[in-house]
Amino acid sequence: MKVKVTTLDNGDAGEIELAEEVFGVAVRRDVLARVVNWQLAKRRAGTHKAKSRGEVTGTTKKAFRQKGTGRARRGNMKTNIMRGGGAAHGPVPRDHSHDLTKKFRQLGLKTALSAKAADGKLIVLDAAKVDSHRTRELAKRLEALGWQNALIIDGPELDEIFLRAARNLPTIDVLPQQGANVYDILRRDQLVLTRGAVEALEARLK
Repeated sequence: MKVKVTTLDNGDAGEIELAEEVFGVAVRRDVLARVVNWQLAKRRAGTHKAKSRGEVTGTTKKAFRQKGTGRARRGNMKTNIMRGGGAAHGPVPRDHSHDLTKKFRQLGLKTALSAKAADGKLIVLDAAKVDSHRTRELAKRLEALGWQNALIIDGPELDEIFLRAARNLPTIDVLPQQGANVYDILRRDQLVLTRGAVEALEARLK
């Protein structure tokens, strides 16, 4: 699969051959859904907590006598149906993460890359480097390229000046190749890979 390579000045930098086994696999929505759910589950803090009837403050004294009042039988006031009582089956701190095999995670990343390529939203950039750290200048370049909502993935080392310039752009994300993941690829409209990112991802996923 041949793709044109562009520069940040919207110039032509030749072509690059993309590996079919990485950028040309069949797009499976079920694989993408499982990997995204796995990623988001790992991010959950799991610190939610509701007090049970044994944890709320209050007396354990019986509210009123069992018989003779004409009212329903009542124990203490800490039950879940009473105001100020404990929650029944409420959330407790837990770990939401679950396992997903390495082979399946790799398949998910290949599928996400292939989905962008199939939609024509995969762009190969010659190099993600700029001379100025000013966000305004980089924003003008990206606007001229038509990159309004994009994820830019570079090689193992990011250019510090480019990273500083892109940091204040709310719809532009910049990641090194080792940080490439399914969720971030899918949440942005366009995927921009540098030559270094393509080489590293192919070496990692072949």
